[in-house]
Amino acid sequence: MASRAASKAFADAPRPKLDRATLRKAMRIFRYLRPHRWSMVLGLLLLLITTGLALLFPGLLGQLVDAAKGDASAQQQLFEGIDRVAVILFAVFLGQAVFGYFRIVVFNRITTDMLNKLRTDTYEHLLRLPMLFFAKNRVGELNSRISADVSMVQEALTSNLAELVRQVLTVAAGVILLATVSWELTLTMLSVIPLVAIVAVFFGRFVTKLSKQVQDKVAESSVIVDETLQGIQSVKAFANERWEALRYGKVVNEVRRLALKSGHWQGAFVSFIILCMFGAIVLVIWRGVRLMAAGEISTGELVTFIMYSIFIGASIGAIPEVVNRMLKAIGASERLMDIQEEQTEPVSLEARKEPIAIEGAVSFDHVAFHYASRADVPVLQDVSFAARPGERIALVGPSGAGKSTIASLVLRFYEPVSGTVLIDGRPASAYPLSALRDRMAIVPQEVLLFGGTIRENIAYGNPSASDAEIEEAARKANALDFIRSFPTGLDTVVGERGIQLSGGQRQRIAIARAVLKDPAILILDEATSALDSESERLVQEALEELMKGRTSIVIAHRLSTIRDADRILVLDKGRVLESGTHDELIADAEGLYHSLSRLQLTHT
Repeated sequence: MASRAASKAFADAPRPKLDRATLRKAMRIFRYLRPHRWSMVLGLLLLLITTGLALLFPGLLGQLVDAAKGDASAQQQLFEGIDRVAVILFAVFLGQAVFGYFRIVVFNRITTDMLNKLRTDTYEHLLRLPMLFFAKNRVGELNSRISADVSMVQEALTSNLAELVRQVLTVAAGVILLATVSWELTLTMLSVIPLVAIVAVFFGRFVTKLSKQVQDKVAESSVIVDETLQGIQSVKAFANERWEALRYGKVVNEVRRLALKSGHWQGAFVSFIILCMFGAIVLVIWRGVRLMAAGEISTGELVTFIMYSIFIGASIGAIPEVVNRMLKAIGASERLMDIQEEQTEPVSLEARKEPIAIEGAVSFDHVAFHYASRADVPVLQDVSFAARPGERIALVGPSGAGKSTIASLVLRFYEPVSGTVLIDGRPASAYPLSALRDRMAIVPQEVLLFGGTIRENIAYGNPSASDAEIEEAARKANALDFIRSFPTGLDTVVGERGIQLSGGQRQRIAIARAVLKDPAILILDEATSALDSESERLVQEALEELMKGRTSIVIAHRLSTIRDADRILVLDKGRVLESGTHDELIADAEGLYHSLSRLQLTHT
């Protein structure tokens, strides 16, 4: 149900409107062209040359016709005239081919470099965005923006923009050249343009709206695929392949329905344009033949005029489709700029420097917190506690008590609404964010491994670590034995999200990753709650080794795993209700900790 609601929300997202604000935002994409502005000038100059050479063809063809109608008695002069025009025509085509090649190469280089920078900037901006952003946006949609939207912008800048400029130049220059041949025929041909323009506006808006609906449905289908493949284990466990196929098929059929509808209207639109253009050409030929019979124009001039009319008609017919693609690209540009306008965290993407020196003292001073989307639901209320360097603090309490939120605030995924989080007596916000997180590590309940090798996943804690350091980290995490049991050892591929490893093996890889990072502050978020007894024993031994000499904040589900904690904080509804050692808290028969412990013993 949640996925369906999310998909619907994505489909119902606001459509970009072509107003001044949208255009201003979309035009920001052209700032990526600034480093290539002189290359862009060269490309436009080549485009102008190729367009001009193309427009020479009708005039030369008319001259060729008139040369062929010369006086037969002067046969040698006649052939010389034909040969001269033919050579010029060949030179025009050769020039157009050469200049056209360089135009394509120049525009391709500009757009490739520009879009490489755009992709990199957008991805790096995403990496710097806070957790709140990712809580509000779907991964599938964000991935679509980086891939599909950038590809749409690439198509627009590589071919569509140049094509639009070329068609507009062809129409403008063609009309001027037509007027020099015969202003009467020019007026005859232009008489149909107002009708075409009115219908083009109507059809263009309607077809653009349908195209956006198709795009949205395609995006919705992508979200479904993304969700299904990420949760493929659950899909197969619940034997819901058929349900997922039906869900995807329903959206794909809707895409087909809208695409067919759009195709019918586009077909009608193109057919209307063709009817008008060729109707105009027939009208021009009829009028031109009458003028030629009256001796007002020559046969060559009529041929020239007809060819120019065909050029102009083809350009006018192509402009609506090119404009439609440009409108889609404007919408894609706006969505990309929306990402780049999101407020980022002060995260550094520079190479890691020497770790900052912190001892690991952590304290909360009257901290309150609520999520921005649920301001009326407090998650933490007046929470205060202190952990000395090297001390183990355990957080226990019912689900929703605020345990994981405390861990998120220590990592500065979020900032407190009020109160202060202190590290070594200084506000956490006083430290450079990347440098502070570099001195912390987390072992979560559900470990996310990347789809590479075991070696790469362990080295994620310290990408510059040597093989010996990686093996030592694996040994301390009780992982080296099972790693060596694989034929390829550390080079074993773990599969998507680590699916080829068991839960206990994934946990020990995550612990090895944390060992390699050598953090001053360690966060364990229910790291053993989902494991069987044997795996829990091995993981718990590895965690004991990991916690030595480090400030550890342990979020515990099984109270048996935190008996040796220096202090246990009992939370409920965002408040710290009790604080003390295991023995102190268990002695209070009326306390929440005693109640939770008795409840666990009952279900054991």
